[in-house]
Amino acid sequence: MAKYKDIGGTTVEFKSGTEEYAYGTSGSGSEGSIYYNSSNGNFEFVGLGTGAWSTGGTMNNDERYISAAAGTNTAAVAFGGQAPVIGKTETYNGTAWTEVNALNTARSYLGGAGTQPAALAICGGPSPPYNNVESWDGTNWTEVSEVNAGGNAYGSGSCGTQTAALITMRISGPEAYTEKWDGSSWTEVGDMNNSREGGAVCGTSTSAIAGGGATVTHSESWNGSAWTEVSELNTARQTLGGSGSSNTDGLVFGGNVPGAQGGATTAPNTESWNGTSWTEVADLASAQYGGGAGKSGSSSTSTFVSGGSSPSAPTGNTEEWSFSHAIKTVTTS
Repeated sequence: MAKYKDIGGTTVEFKSGTEEYAYGTSGSGSEGSIYYNSSNGNFEFVGLGTGAWSTGGTMNNDERYISAAAGTNTAAVAFGGQAPVIGKTETYNGTAWTEVNALNTARSYLGGAGTQPAALAICGGPSPPYNNVESWDGTNWTEVSEVNAGGNAYGSGSCGTQTAALITMRISGPEAYTEKWDGSSWTEVGDMNNSREGGAVCGTSTSAIAGGGATVTHSESWNGSAWTEVSELNTARQTLGGSGSSNTDGLVFGGNVPGAQGGATTAPNTESWNGTSWTEVADLASAQYGGGAGKSGSSSTSTFVSGGSSPSAPTGNTEEWSFSHAIKTVTTS
């Protein structure tokens, strides 16, 4: 039996004739796995990862909150918002924001999905509430099929792509109502177990995690047809941002603590979801709520938050999230 020891002192054993590591290139594999790095001939161990927020470019419209966004921290699009209600759209290249063609219907409290060249702007409000949806092709917004919900279809948590999206947790009561988009029409699907409003949704139309909303810490996992209650958030809040790739990979950040709509109770908290539990990680540099957050194409390793409102006033600030695993070389004993 061969034994390998990493530089931190952890001993790892391989049984003869059995492969017990994940093969790949540097940085591949999940946390805790061992793999062979073909570029340097070493076995490497994927250690605990760390994440942090950094300051990005300032938006051209620097008083934008309760807005939506899509994409990653190097290729993003942000749209809508208020102070006052606007339809302005901006794209981001990882350094600077550029103003481009506006939404056909100015609104705030809207949902977003997709990537920088292929996004959706979903519903909105606050008065009148809109159930219309617009599709972005990288240049222009085009009206597409409306959601089925009549009225008050604003403030929805959303995730997914331009052709496969999900909305839930509308501000209208609150609600547990959920709809799914297939690229041409919306279909009502399974309701959430807990009604709430203004929560965050991370993932895709077939695999998502939803957390927070109003005064709750409830979290629910979506498998494409039904919601299941899972471990709760550590901090209850609403109008928070959310980004992630599936119901095992999510990140939520910012928001208002229960009963608040701004002021000193705005939160900087960031929590990471691994499919089992939420863990407090690095806080936003500035507490904010109602910012646009990266959606599909933006996993919990490369998201951003744009705009939002600080405890004192709306801002055009951008913060970018990056995450990396600690890679250690495994040496023989």
